[in-house]
Amino acid sequence: MSLETVAEDIRDEARARAEEIRQEGEDRAAEIVEDAEADAAEILEDREAAVEREIEQRRDQAVSSAKLEAKQARLEARRDALADVREAVESTVVDIDGERRRSLTETLLGAAAEEFDEGESVSVYGRADDEELLEDLLEEYDGFSVAGEYDCLGGVVVESEESRVRVNNTFDSILEAVWEDNLKELSDRLFER
Repeated sequence: MSLETVAEDIRDEARARAEEIRQEGEDRAAEIVEDAEADAAEILEDREAAVEREIEQRRDQAVSSAKLEAKQARLEARRDALADVREAVESTVVDIDGERRRSLTETLLGAAAEEFDEGESVSVYGRADDEELLEDLLEEYDGFSVAGEYDCLGGVVVESEESRVRVNNTFDSILEAVWEDNLKELSDRLFER
C-alpha cells in the first residue's frame, strides 16, 4: 500500500468523521430548535391562559360591581318610595278633623289617663291646632290640664311630676309602631316581583 493510498484512506476517514460530526451537530441543533419551539409554544399557551383568566376575572368583577350598583339603586328607589308613602300617610293623618279627630284623641287620652293615680296633677301636651279640643276633652278629667304644645300629628303626651310617668299617645307614636310592624308586608305589596 502506498503512502498516497494511506493518506487517501485517512482523508476519507476524516471526511466521513467530519460528515458524521456535522450530521450530529445538525441533529442536535434541530433538537434544540424543536425544544425551544415547544417551550415557546408552552409559554405562549400559559400566557394566553393567564390573559384569559385575567379577562374573565375583570369581567366577573365588572358584572358583580354593576349588579351591586343596580341593587343599591333599587334599594334607594324603594326607600324613596316608602318615604313618599310615609309622608302621604302622615299628611292624611294630620288632616283628620272633626268628629274623627275628637274620637281618636279621646281614645288616646283615655288610654293615657289609666296610667295615672287619682288626684295627681297631670300635664297634657298636644298639637297646637288641637288645643281647644284638648281643653274640651279634659273637662272630664280631674287634675288634668293642657300644659302646652307638642310637635306631633295629633294625639297626646301626658305626664305627671308626682309619679314621674310620661305617656306618649300621639298619632306619630301609633303610626311608628304600625309602620314598623307592617313595613315588610307594605314593602312586599308595593314591590311585588
